[in-house]
Amino acid sequence: MKSSQALEVSIFVDGLGGQRTYLFTHLQTSKCLLRPARNQIRPPYLPPPPPYTPLSMTSTPLSSLLVLALAAPSISCGAEDKGVPLHQPVSPLPRAHAHNDYHHKRPLFEALEQGFCSVEADIFLRGEKFHVAHTRFGIRKNRTLEELYLKPLAERARANGGNIYPDKTRFILLIDIKSDGNEAYPVLDKLLTRYDTLFTAHLEGRERPGPVTAILSGARPRDLVEADRTRYCSLDGRMGDLGSKAPAHLVPLISDKWSKHFKWRGRGPIPPAEEKRLRELVDLTRKDGRLLRFWAVPDRVECWQVLHDTGVDLINTDKLRELSRFLRSQQ
Repeated sequence: MKSSQALEVSIFVDGLGGQRTYLFTHLQTSKCLLRPARNQIRPPYLPPPPPYTPLSMTSTPLSSLLVLALAAPSISCGAEDKGVPLHQPVSPLPRAHAHNDYHHKRPLFEALEQGFCSVEADIFLRGEKFHVAHTRFGIRKNRTLEELYLKPLAERARANGGNIYPDKTRFILLIDIKSDGNEAYPVLDKLLTRYDTLFTAHLEGRERPGPVTAILSGARPRDLVEADRTRYCSLDGRMGDLGSKAPAHLVPLISDKWSKHFKWRGRGPIPPAEEKRLRELVDLTRKDGRLLRFWAVPDRVECWQVLHDTGVDLINTDKLRELSRFLRSQQ
């Protein structure tokens, strides 16, 4: 059997707070295998380790293989994507909202790489776990709210001194309840309580800010949330909440379907009457101390421009990179 040498290297991946350990084996057969160490401990939210990667080389000294360690984070963290690499700082985009974020190849992480400050996850209660999916047919065992969002957000907050972004920009986790809201809330409340330092809390009428604000949408259990004296979430409102007695800490966000209020779809200039109405809604929302978002807006630059120019707080998109580029071009 041919002799071999092995060198184990621990690599810290910036921006994720995780660690990868790689075993570099140099065989005298002019080939080298880069593979994860067999007993490495990896947080569940990190992307899976790379497959065995043959590297052609001729009698490379073992010390030279250390250079590969520097490339390993790029290999394991999707550096093939054209977004902002995880090891580089990214400035946050407070108005960028990732609609149905879980549909992306790497939920949450792609949005964070692009600087998004709001992500949306649809959930179904099954047993004691919340599964992230758009319909019941899309439920998968390991795709839970905790695994895809809560654990990685908590780890990122720990790595950033208690914030999702170092500059303390607010971050919203919009949780769209697809199953019965009254049944889901007691279970969800227990789950959020386990991550109490992660979320903005409301304790006997007193707000304690946290790095993440959880907002419940969809089948909103309004009565239960409103009556809860210790809660770790708020509610997504509708236009009927504008000017109401509901406090902004209970209903911090107003969301509604674009077509309920506007006919313009991004072709040609927006009609003056519709632009005026949009600006009025923005003004009303700000006077209430809330944020404004529309869903089902045509996902195109022309619409983003109008939403941006009129002051809509959260711009909804499925196109993370494109919206990121657009918003940065407006800075």
